[in-house]
Amino acid sequence: MTYTIKDILHLEVAPALGCTEPVAIALCAAAAVSVLPGRDVDRIEIWVDPNIYKNGLAVTIPGTGGLSGMDMAAAIGAAGGDPSLGMEVLEPVDADIVRKAQQYLAEGRVQINLMADHRGLYIRCELIRGKDRAEAVVKDLHDNIVSISLNGRPVLDSPLIKALEKSGGNPLTDLETWLKRQTLEELLALLDDLDDEDLEFLRQGVDFNMRLANYGLKHGSGLGIGKALDRLVRQKLICRDMILAARILASAAADARMAGVKMPAMSSAGSGNHGLTAILPIWALKDFVACDEATLLNAIALSHVITAYIKAHTGRLSAICGCSIAAGAGAAAGVVYVMGGDHHHMAGAIKNLAEDLAGVICDGAKAGCALKLATAAGTAVQAALFSLQGVCVQSTDGIIGASPEQTMQNLGTLSTQGMIETDRTILRIMIAKKFSE
Repeated sequence: MTYTIKDILHLEVAPALGCTEPVAIALCAAAAVSVLPGRDVDRIEIWVDPNIYKNGLAVTIPGTGGLSGMDMAAAIGAAGGDPSLGMEVLEPVDADIVRKAQQYLAEGRVQINLMADHRGLYIRCELIRGKDRAEAVVKDLHDNIVSISLNGRPVLDSPLIKALEKSGGNPLTDLETWLKRQTLEELLALLDDLDDEDLEFLRQGVDFNMRLANYGLKHGSGLGIGKALDRLVRQKLICRDMILAARILASAAADARMAGVKMPAMSSAGSGNHGLTAILPIWALKDFVACDEATLLNAIALSHVITAYIKAHTGRLSAICGCSIAAGAGAAAGVVYVMGGDHHHMAGAIKNLAEDLAGVICDGAKAGCALKLATAAGTAVQAALFSLQGVCVQSTDGIIGASPEQTMQNLGTLSTQGMIETDRTILRIMIAKKFSE
């Protein structure tokens, strides 16, 4: 099967309200409660894989006034989430729903279980109300509800269950297999098929993520990284250039998103923060480079494609910060596109970024992600500018391959094989810290 740019955008890019890991837990709980006779529940039990656990441990949940935690996410999803909204399941959340969720927690009705040895994205939610028991399972993708059952019997007619491939596999399996076979030139050629509908969708992504950035700049949400950088410019302690402009937008948006501001982000490859990194550094160029909007949107489409390509190699969740190496590489290629470079310059930019940021770990979703996004966004622009000036790391350097494809494959090997124990160690540290509080 051959895929078009429209297919990739449809499968890999979507609005998401809140950090995608706790949101996926809320979605799973909301899906399960949708088949129970009555909304109130006596008990909620959740099983999650290590990376869902890691990313759901500390990040703020939208609409809760600063509350966090996987147990809270599950309780809110059960109490009032709308599963038909997918990754915007928390849109209906209001004060009454939050109070109900808090009551569930206060009464000890919610339990989270870590499936320590499970590989791949997995969430199972079981809800009990009287004699009724409902279960939902999310697998492989944050919004991929693969089963719903009531009292042990599958609910096959639920509109929430997505149609799976005939093989019963992940809806993205075929796409990821196909992406892995493509060259950078072939991925770049996909842009030739962008139509007005695609451009409108890409512009919607810009609007979503810029709303978050503007909110972060105005309110100094979270750590306030974006606002602090902007203030330093106003104080003339640092100078705004392309690199700093990219850092300001990406970090300000992450500040707002990680603080639980109730605004959706346009995600990329299953992550809202990936979407911020893939889009905003490129959009920041408009104040420095003479180019039309269509060129910027084409570059953003390329950024999404490169992000998806690398995530196909590294996996959806891992010990490596995907905002840095996947979305960062996508943004670097997009910056080269805007600046008029060719696929050779894009290859150099991807190699430069990989050499610079391959060691950035993912230690869960939290306010500090804004710092990582600031680094990734600025490095993406810098990597592109270096490549356009003829500066490109050599294939003899570390994990850098002879081609951009080989470099991205090496990143995947590092993530899926080399960082397994690192991921376990990160999680052990986080759990020990959590339970010592």
